[in-house]
Amino acid sequence: MSGVMKRMGMIFRAKANKALDRAEDPRETLDYSYQKQLELLQKVRRGVADVATSRKRLELQLNQLQGQSSKLEDQGRKALALGREDLAREALSRRASLQQQVSDLEVQHQTLQGEEEKLTLAAQRLQAKVDAFRTKKETIKATYTAAQAQTRIAESFSGISEEMSDVGLAIQRAEDKTAQLQARAGAIDELLASGALDDRSGLGSKDDIQAELDRLSGGTDVELELQRMKAELAGGPSAQQSAIEGGAPGAGQQSQTQHRFDKQ
Repeated sequence: MSGVMKRMGMIFRAKANKALDRAEDPRETLDYSYQKQLELLQKVRRGVADVATSRKRLELQLNQLQGQSSKLEDQGRKALALGREDLAREALSRRASLQQQVSDLEVQHQTLQGEEEKLTLAAQRLQAKVDAFRTKKETIKATYTAAQAQTRIAESFSGISEEMSDVGLAIQRAEDKTAQLQARAGAIDELLASGALDDRSGLGSKDDIQAELDRLSGGTDVELELQRMKAELAGGPSAQQSAIEGGAPGAGQQSQTQHRFDKQ
């Protein structure tokens, strides 16, 4: 049972993979990949903007602290000029605390500035890759479209070629059948003429008496023609006339034969 289930699972996966291959369009896949790269580039640019914003905020804080530090320094100098050493000492103490904050902010500012530079460089590189991919994507799509069109044209010509081949075979079969029918008709005519086949239509049938009469008549004509040719070779009209008259008994014999057949 487990073997059957494994086999069914393999068949299902194979058919699903084949269906996915038919449904997949490389152009759509390339467009999807390009869209994902654009989204990634947008995220990197957004990161660069966030880092730049943080850096700018630190710069504003630094400027503010530095302004306060300068103000405290001026106040301490004025207090010391008036003989208020205690106030001058307090002002300088506060200024020192501000200077520590300024130092910390400057370190953070340098760090953010370095991160900003790295992200900016990464964004530039990614932009170059995206541009190159877009060019390659369009080239591949154009090549795929051209190949698809050529394939369709080739398939169309292949279909036309197969159709014309079928037509040629049909014509050849028709010619062969026509030749066979013509040969059969000629053979039947020859067999009917030789008497091997009976003409059952009754139109061309002859009885034995008529066949005998036709044979005798044909033989008499041949004898008369032979006598005439002999007379011509012997020379002279008289010989020719006598030869013809000499053949008259043959005609009489034919009449007697015809009379005898009539009595029968």
